[in-house]
Amino acid sequence: MVNTVKLYKPLLRAIMKLAGLRPQKIEVEPGTVMNIWAPTQSKKNANSGEKPAVLFLHGFVGDGILTWQFQVLALARDYAVYVPDLLFFGGSSTRDGRRTVGFQAECLARGLAKLGVRRCTVVGFSYGAMVAFRLAESRPELVESVVATCSGPALTESLSRECLERMGFPTWSEFLLPDSADALKKLLEIGSFHFPRLPSCVFKHALEVMFGCRKEKAELLEALVIPDKDFAFPRYSQRVHLVWGVNDSIFPAEVAQSLKENLGNNATLVSIEKAGHLVALERPFVYNKCLKRILASIYKAGHTK
Repeated sequence: MVNTVKLYKPLLRAIMKLAGLRPQKIEVEPGTVMNIWAPTQSKKNANSGEKPAVLFLHGFVGDGILTWQFQVLALARDYAVYVPDLLFFGGSSTRDGRRTVGFQAECLARGLAKLGVRRCTVVGFSYGAMVAFRLAESRPELVESVVATCSGPALTESLSRECLERMGFPTWSEFLLPDSADALKKLLEIGSFHFPRLPSCVFKHALEVMFGCRKEKAELLEALVIPDKDFAFPRYSQRVHLVWGVNDSIFPAEVAQSLKENLGNNATLVSIEKAGHLVALERPFVYNKCLKRILASIYKAGHTK
């Protein structure tokens, strides 16, 4: 049987190209290459003032364009959209031994610099939101604003323990790196408010395509959890916009509310009904409407429509 997910990927790539994006392999340092989908005329679009730059950072399941396909199609006309694959996802890789969120952010900053991006809004989902927060903290001159979807800046030991116990998993690797079609189905069901019924072969096909570099990804997850005593909540110079699924079973709504309180008056929170952790995929039209409104509030000079 033909792998349906493998069949869909070239179609998705063609759709992204029709939307005006092209994949670019950027060597950010010797042995480290990031694959970034960027506007065909990336430097012109990013910095001439014609279009504000928006950077989309994916989560732990799927690569950049698979995660953000609906948002790219909705925004590419009015914004210079950049969609990287984080290291060990999609077409990005490194021989460096570092596995931290900070290293992901550092490589992103270097890759964007090579594409001529000097200022952007970062839209991050889950793991990608943690990278977005770190990028905002370490490169305030680069990050205009942060739109964080269903995640805060860090995964502390206490939050990690609470989430894993609630979901019934001993480790994040066992949850986010499924080794069977049934385990992948369970992951997606937990991540959704209402996951659609799909043929079992779809999960098998997705498992074959989407979960390479398992050893390296397990190391990323191990590096992600930090002791509570080592985490001090950062103070961001940028405005932070939180977008959350009301029915998120991984990081519940109370996590979003606590996060907003920690961020203070510098943050907004939008909650989307009938949506889980995978809110941008589960309710793309509602999510896109919220995102367009947020971006319009950031860029008030008439770039959006």
